[in-house]
Amino acid sequence: MRKALRWLLALVVLIGTLSAAGASAGAATAAGPDSTDIKARILAIPGMSLIDEKPYPGYRFFVLQYAQPIDHRHPSDGTFNQRFTLLHKDTSRPTVFYTGGYNVSTTPSRTEPTRIVDGNQVSLEYRYFTPSRPQPADWSKLDIWQAASDQHRLFTALKKIYTRNWLTTGGSKGGMTATYYERYYPKDMDGVVAYVAPDDVVNNEDSAYDRFLSTVGTKECRDRLEGVQREALIRRGPLEKKYAQYAKDNGYTFSTVGSLDKAYEAVVLDYIWGFWQYSLLSDCDTVPADAPHATDQAIWDSVDTISGFSFYTDQGLEAYTPYYYQAGTQLGSPDIQQSWLGKLSRYGYQPPRHFVPSSIPMRFQPGVMADVDNWVKHHADHMLYVYGQNDPWGAERFSVGKHPHDSYVFTAPGMNHGANVDGLAPAEKAQATARILAWAGVAPAAVQADPQRARPLAPYDATLDRKSLKRERAMRP
Repeated sequence: MRKALRWLLALVVLIGTLSAAGASAGAATAAGPDSTDIKARILAIPGMSLIDEKPYPGYRFFVLQYAQPIDHRHPSDGTFNQRFTLLHKDTSRPTVFYTGGYNVSTTPSRTEPTRIVDGNQVSLEYRYFTPSRPQPADWSKLDIWQAASDQHRLFTALKKIYTRNWLTTGGSKGGMTATYYERYYPKDMDGVVAYVAPDDVVNNEDSAYDRFLSTVGTKECRDRLEGVQREALIRRGPLEKKYAQYAKDNGYTFSTVGSLDKAYEAVVLDYIWGFWQYSLLSDCDTVPADAPHATDQAIWDSVDTISGFSFYTDQGLEAYTPYYYQAGTQLGSPDIQQSWLGKLSRYGYQPPRHFVPSSIPMRFQPGVMADVDNWVKHHADHMLYVYGQNDPWGAERFSVGKHPHDSYVFTAPGMNHGANVDGLAPAEKAQATARILAWAGVAPAAVQADPQRARPLAPYDATLDRKSLKRERAMRP
């Protein structure tokens, strides 16, 4: 009788919520009967606190923080509050654990795997991205094992409430993060869906990127891009005067990178990589076709649109200090030659050390990425990698080995750094979707019998599922 009354009460609340929202979410995204008390259950976890709750039809959406050890090896050394969000649907549904590897968005959204399995979603901010940063910050505690341990500890706390299957996912640095989590805590997740995740095994050997850039797209498009990039360096004098005025007008400074000249060249050298990372072959029409005869403004506009002249300012770099620190200590970073520039480049591709304040010590740890790469090759289990055909980051990618255990690497034709399962060729799209459903424990009988019938369980939501390709420095994931 009590169950019936609780169910009836939840139904009345649900109907009222959906009516107020125009019932746009539909039955497939209706919150389950436990939604009225889920906040209390979450906040009962020691170390958990609420920042905000935002309404969304068919879900409960919370912005939370969780007290984490600064050093998981020595928990008594202090804690910091790590921000995360929870898109709650129902504890009877599977849960997707997402991290983008950077700051977390506090706006309700849904990753592709969450839509596929019609589940809950936990989105975790990466440690040391503000506000999830200890004060004062001991930067030596920013590494991939500590970050994986953050995920493990939060998962352990939430698994008591969300008892169904869990998947971890992320794109770019988030895909790397999902991989590292699986490497160190392989028993936590039931599956891994990693998008466009770079795998820089040997930091000082990056010829794969040069080979990629020499063949990607069409020769006509490559020629256009190279022409604009060359002109931007040939016209360094007048364009740097424009840059100086731009910086003055916006209050930008260049203490971290060292000078306006270094910042200017860093932006220009990102140009071609940035185009292929964020644009499609069809976007070549927006690139000046005859760069030597283009105006200074046309060259400036093209470079600014693709690379962003604000990025290498102190103000632009500040939010990305944790990323550059990791790139210079464990993750590695590409160093492309761009031979078509001849002697126009003064600094070459600048290393991560140039983008981190000199007050923060850095020392590269060789072998960390090789360990992860070797583990994936020999131990990948329920892991799925998706890459974009025209994305430079896919030039150095993860491999699941010659005899993988229910693990896959797929490439989306013509796609860039926003590649996803939906962009795969039809047969691979169905196969990937079927495996995600199976790992989450929600594959319908029809899909189990015929994987080619696999489809996302939740309908598309124009707000939740809006694609947002995070625009970072072109040469960073």
